[in-house]
Amino acid sequence: MNGQIDWSELFFSAAGRAPRAPSWIAAAILVAIAALYEAVVGPALHWLTGWFVYPVLFYCGACVLSKRLHDRGRSGWWAALVLVATVAVWPQPNSFFDFFFTLVLIWAAVELGAMAGEAGTNRYGPNPLRPAVVA
Repeated sequence: MNGQIDWSELFFSAAGRAPRAPSWIAAAILVAIAALYEAVVGPALHWLTGWFVYPVLFYCGACVLSKRLHDRGRSGWWAALVLVATVAVWPQPNSFFDFFFTLVLIWAAVELGAMAGEAGTNRYGPNPLRPAVVA
């Protein structure tokens, strides 16, 4: 990302690393789109259009989560657990297993939202906040 955020890369590529602030903004945008979609589309139309809307939202969410996980030095595959937990508790937790998924989301919020990324270059690329200077 070289110091500047390429929003299309953040939403549509799982490669590389992403800092906290853009990841929070991207996650808020995706949740807002999902909530707006749920509020505007009726049940009949939801059944038809959801097959197109939700895969795009999940793909974008997986890319954002993967980049943030990479910044923390973790595999992007952990994004699958976070996405499954999000689906399980959306729009509100109802069962005992939802308690477990809520704990997963709390872990993700702390791990990805509160903790800083690895200081230097890791196996996923250079630190997005301090790009390497080319001499």
